[in-house]
Amino acid sequence: MLTIYHNPRCSKSREALTLAQQFATQNALELHIVDYQKTPLSRDQLATLVDALNTLEPTSVRDMLRTNEDAYAALKLENASDDACLDALAAHPILLQRPIVQFDKQAVIARPPERALKVLKV
Repeated sequence: MLTIYHNPRCSKSREALTLAQQFATQNALELHIVDYQKTPLSRDQLATLVDALNTLEPTSVRDMLRTNEDAYAALKLENASDDACLDALAAHPILLQRPIVQFDKQAVIARPPERALKVLKV
């Protein structure tokens, strides 16, 4: 399954979405688009996503955080544990780095959007 965790207001996310749509069309795949702010991921889904991110390169829960968001500072996440970061991501979806593209069991934070090509392979 091909999934993009997407924020339609983000230009980088829209660029990655275009790449994912092209890949899905070329390979007759269904593309699941998750606007994670409207449909937040559960803590378990986030933990599974971290595992998928780790299949291509070492990725920590902290890498999934948008450190420039006000909630990051307000929640004092700078030195927080992975568990606390997962809880914060589940409770405050605005903190999730975007976009994230997942194909089968591999995922990548697609910043810049061309990083999506790391998982968009048949």
